Amino acid sequence: RKDPLDPALWGKLAERISYVQGDFLDDSTYQDIASKIESTGTANAVFYLATAPRFFSEVAQRLGSSGLLQETEEGFRRVVIEKPFGSDLASAVELNGCLLKVMSEKQIYRIDHYLGKETVQNILVSRFSNGLFESFWNNHYIDHVQITAAETVGVETRGSFYEHTGALRDMVPNHLFQLLAMVAMEPPAAFGADAVRGEKAKVVGAIRPWSQEEALANSVRGQYAKGVMGDKEVVGYRQEDRVEPDSSTETYVALKVMVDNWRWVGVPFYLRTGKRMSARSTEIAICFKPAPYAQFRDTEVDRLKPNYLRIQIQPNEGMWFDLFAKRPGPELKMEDIALGFAYKDFFEMQPSTGYETLIYDCLTGDQTLFQRADNIENGWRAVQPFLDAWAAQPQVQLYEAGKDGPQAGEELLSREGREWRELNV
Repeated sequence: RKDPLDPALWGKLAERISYVQGDFLDDSTYQDIASKIESTGTANAVFYLATAPRFFSEVAQRLGSSGLLQETEEGFRRVVIEKPFGSDLASAVELNGCLLKVMSEKQIYRIDHYLGKETVQNILVSRFSNGLFESFWNNHYIDHVQITAAETVGVETRGSFYEHTGALRDMVPNHLFQLLAMVAMEPPAAFGADAVRGEKAKVVGAIRPWSQEEALANSVRGQYAKGVMGDKEVVGYRQEDRVEPDSSTETYVALKVMVDNWRWVGVPFYLRTGKRMSARSTEIAICFKPAPYAQFRDTEVDRLKPNYLRIQIQPNEGMWFDLFAKRPGPELKMEDIALGFAYKDFFEMQPSTGYETLIYDCLTGDQTLFQRADNIENGWRAVQPFLDAWAAQPQVQLYEAGKDGPQAGEELLSREGREWRELNV
């Protein structure tokens, strides 16, 4: 953690900490865990699977066979699972099947820390509690949507993990598709776990399944080469620890996806994520269509930029409308302005990763911000054509560290007369 630790709070927590030493592939360990839980005098237990993903099924099976997942009237039993939830559609279906053999869906908490961030949760509040949004939240007024998750860091010490995962598996079927779902879902019948998760699953399930040819045409794979970050020279991905010198693993992905339903037909969603980019920024940018009549065609402002609604997830949490206003003076000159708010200006914000909210929700039994099995599988179903296409053509395009991806990433939009928003602008 970056903020100072409160000694008093740590003291209260530390006196409640104990541990059971053992091998999670040994049945006797689970007997010891059962004895430890019994000795605490509580029937409630949450099992957080902080293991390599390949062990999820095995650990879940042993928890089930040992009786540790049996709930009673006196207490609950829940299991928290970190991403990745599988590595493709087949493995995700298999993992969900293994979990559901030993526990019910209401006991499973698939955690994605993005969903615990305040600005992400505020998307639903902004959309469904403010009447003005619903009137233009559709394909009549929205031209396209951009979702960006850019990082300045490299793979750091995670070279081995990244070699087996890559940016697509690491970020798209979970983080980016969850942001897409928040923006694109229909209003739920109630603000409860089943209703919200049902609508999210529907909209992710409505993502058009590209053919392999279409997947290649609507995607870009990049990998960072050596470059300069700030005033520091950094190595390329292939020179990182535990990375193959001829690796074709992607550290940058740009995709175009289409949501085939009544509200969004014809509106492209552009997704991009990458490491060693120019700025750290996670943002949703909703681009609106231009006015039907060029009112200012005879002035110097006949080429107006699009209006955007920008939802900044990090680092400067907030929401802004990009508009135009007349600059004071005798001549008709226009200026870009932004109407909106930053969370820090209105609320006392405590540093948060998102996990704090989600762990609290798990303890209280609220699954609203956790992914359900059908949502996971729908996400992988939409990603699978890209995985298959890239397996057949595994080449990556290099980009210099400190830049915003390869040129092909820019061309994904420019060929359709659009452009990515600059990071943090």
